Amino acid sequence: MIDSKAFSWRFMRVWERNLVVYKKIWKVNFLTPLLEPLFYILAFGLGFSGLIDNVHYGGADFSYTAFIAPALIATAVMWNSFFETTYASFVRMYYQKTFDGMLATPLSLEEIIIAEIVWSATKAAGAATIMLMVLGLLGFIQFPLGLLLIPLAFFGGLAFGAIGMFFTGITPTIDIFNLPIFLFITPMFLFSGTFFPVSNLPAWAQPAALAFPLYHLAELARRFSIGTNETSPIISIVYLIVFFLFFTSLALSKMKKRLIQ
Repeated sequence: MIDSKAFSWRFMRVWERNLVVYKKIWKVNFLTPLLEPLFYILAFGLGFSGLIDNVHYGGADFSYTAFIAPALIATAVMWNSFFETTYASFVRMYYQKTFDGMLATPLSLEEIIIAEIVWSATKAAGAATIMLMVLGLLGFIQFPLGLLLIPLAFFGGLAFGAIGMFFTGITPTIDIFNLPIFLFITPMFLFSGTFFPVSNLPAWAQPAALAFPLYHLAELARRFSIGTNETSPIISIVYLIVFFLFFTSLALSKMKKRLIQ
């Protein structure tokens, strides 16, 4: 867990540092959340419109594009926050030696790591906001309830940022990140109810899907977007909180061993 004596609001200085660097490349990062939902909606809307009439989900029927639209925001949160605390954090730690420089200041390791996780959640919320505007204009988001997707994206970004930082703490080289992406992120992307209801899976596969954090984030995204879901929002919120706290603790432990001990 976080050592309260080693943690203060100084972590915001690290967050501000990342923001200053990000401002130099924001135009490139802006394009992905702007165009991604359009590509998915066009591809699935055109490709599956003649194959899938409606998706039965949460006791109601929805068009396939209306069903996947909220999940696109959830997956964007996952990709943005996870990649930020894996590849980007690894570059800052290993190649740029940014963490070493920070540790030479009054900043503690806890403050640096928490700042990295919070920054990843901030990027995820920014991407989700852009996607929210695009999907809202296309009529796939119910307002004003849909505005809750922005704090939800930050909340989900904390969870995925924490597990990304954990992998950074145990990954020896940047190339090895292919393993958690292939073995963890990709299966979660495909089998978390993103493109079809988890209730459509065989009974033996459903518990595995329910264990994925992306499933719970997608469930909450659909609750705020189309007004229904299959799992209690309380269960999903508690799951993501526990997931965040657990992997934040692990990330701090592994990063401390890597950078200090």
